[in-house]
Amino acid sequence: MQMLNLAQQDFLGEAFCNLSEIVTKFNHSLSLNLRNGSGHALQGTMTVHAEETASSRMAVEMTFHCLNLDNKDTFSKSDPFLRVSRLSESAVAIPICRTEVINNNLNPVWRPITLTSQQYSSRDDPLLVECFDFDASGNHELMGALQTTIAQLENLYKSKAGANFYSKKGQKKEKVQHTFLDYISSGFELNFMVAVDFTASNGDPRTPQSLHYIDPSGRLNSYQQAILGVSEVLQFYDKDRRFPAWGFGAKMPQGPVSHCFNLNAITNDCEVVGFEGIMSAYSSTLYSVSLSGPTLFGPVINKAAEIASHSAQYGNNRYFVLLIITDGVITDEQETKDSIVRASDLPLSILIVGVGNADFTQMRTLDADLGKRLQSSTGRVATRDIVQFVPMREVQAGGQVTVVQSLLEELPGQFLEYMRTRGIKPQPPQHASAPPAYPPPPPQL
Repeated sequence: MQMLNLAQQDFLGEAFCNLSEIVTKFNHSLSLNLRNGSGHALQGTMTVHAEETASSRMAVEMTFHCLNLDNKDTFSKSDPFLRVSRLSESAVAIPICRTEVINNNLNPVWRPITLTSQQYSSRDDPLLVECFDFDASGNHELMGALQTTIAQLENLYKSKAGANFYSKKGQKKEKVQHTFLDYISSGFELNFMVAVDFTASNGDPRTPQSLHYIDPSGRLNSYQQAILGVSEVLQFYDKDRRFPAWGFGAKMPQGPVSHCFNLNAITNDCEVVGFEGIMSAYSSTLYSVSLSGPTLFGPVINKAAEIASHSAQYGNNRYFVLLIITDGVITDEQETKDSIVRASDLPLSILIVGVGNADFTQMRTLDADLGKRLQSSTGRVATRDIVQFVPMREVQAGGQVTVVQSLLEELPGQFLEYMRTRGIKPQPPQHASAPPAYPPPPPQL
């Protein structure tokens, strides 16, 4: 096939948009005005249409069973879990799935896992299956690895054979599953919420060294970057684009320290309009409160959970996403874990961005990516993983993906897990107006 030489073609214009703008349209089509390279409007429009391929709906469900694993512990048996990764063309392993941890067991049988074709690409693309002995520090010890493909795993199952590094039995079946786009296209919404850290460890907002410093040149600080990046993507999944926005860890004017207060000081309402409203409310709040402390997550998570719970009583087509931006270590770790475990039953995901140079080791325990779900002070285990933590400094230093990509990476999976485990299926959007998700503020006396 002959390649087209763009240098020999006439430039007619260009247009930019977010993918979320296209897929949230009723017919998945969006018309854009053409502009020149300097951003000035030109005559003509471009229409972009998105279409989901039928193959993207295919999924493979597998049950992994290991026998006679090598024991890595001295005084007890190993606590194994599996990690499945897709191997890129450059042989880089990209994790796509993890099993739960099974404690003290050398012959584990894990709960079934589901891989979509979007995760494994094709039946013949290489996968890496690794078995680790869980360690609470995060330094999991590799017990063995296997490179395979979906097609090879199917052959193993049919022949009732195993694969070396361990004997493996599997149950496998293909099924068609509803995709994230199926839900969005039928009227489901992602409702965005944000909570900003106003503790004193951020530094005096009037000095350039502060993480909250508003640069007169227009250069965004870390908080503004996180707010803008996430809200620009998620706003298109929220029909009214009204977002609850809170702050925590600040001393209020003529009042005590608050660990959950409305950024919208103009009205007694937690909502602001659009990401512009969040940015404006954030900037004005910086100069109306005194940065204080300590850093508590529990109150804002409980407030978000209250909104999600209230909405779920009236329908199941709304899913909530809370973005927390913070610069330091929380002082209510157990209370935060308790709040997250309670919220794991609700239509809610929590995205946490760590800004600045603090040690965020403690924060990683809130993210169940280590292979072990959170446990509350009463011993209750989280129903599912609803937290994604990203340290902004490390991601920016890596340079391979953006902070927003890292934050939103697990969100579609968390959304689908909630819907599927509750048997909620896509349906035509309801035309009747639903009760508000956010209870109105009490009247002022």
